[in-house]
Amino acid sequence: MVQIPIINHSNNALPAYATTGSSGMDLRAFINAPVTLGSLERFLVPTGLFIELPQGYEAQVRPRSGLAVKQGLTCLNSPGTVDSDYRGEIKILLVNLGKEAQVIHPGDRIAQMVIQRVVQAELVLVQQLNDSERGTGGFGHTGLL
Repeated sequence: MVQIPIINHSNNALPAYATTGSSGMDLRAFINAPVTLGSLERFLVPTGLFIELPQGYEAQVRPRSGLAVKQGLTCLNSPGTVDSDYRGEIKILLVNLGKEAQVIHPGDRIAQMVIQRVVQAELVLVQQLNDSERGTGGFGHTGLL
């Protein structure tokens, strides 16, 4: 288990895993009053959280499935990446993809954060790539699109 220093400027509890098998920790809205999002409107929701990830780790911000299916609220730029050298507040870019207005209340669980290991790669310029079974087949190449 990796330890991550965190500052919490909100009045919400620290993010935590709901179960022993959970991959993500819920992030909550740190807003003073309810915010209404109309259809296709987006809002950058503050969390009041600041983290110091170790080198070689990232935090991925992902939608909450229940929020998406029940209210049509999801995260844009998903998964959002929090880099190990970022020290600013974690904010969640929510969008309402539903037809009806949705209200975000202070303390609502609005996204989840997954901590992942990452490696940096060195790109090596070559003139040709090795063949593979798939080759250049892209979108819909299996005929199932």
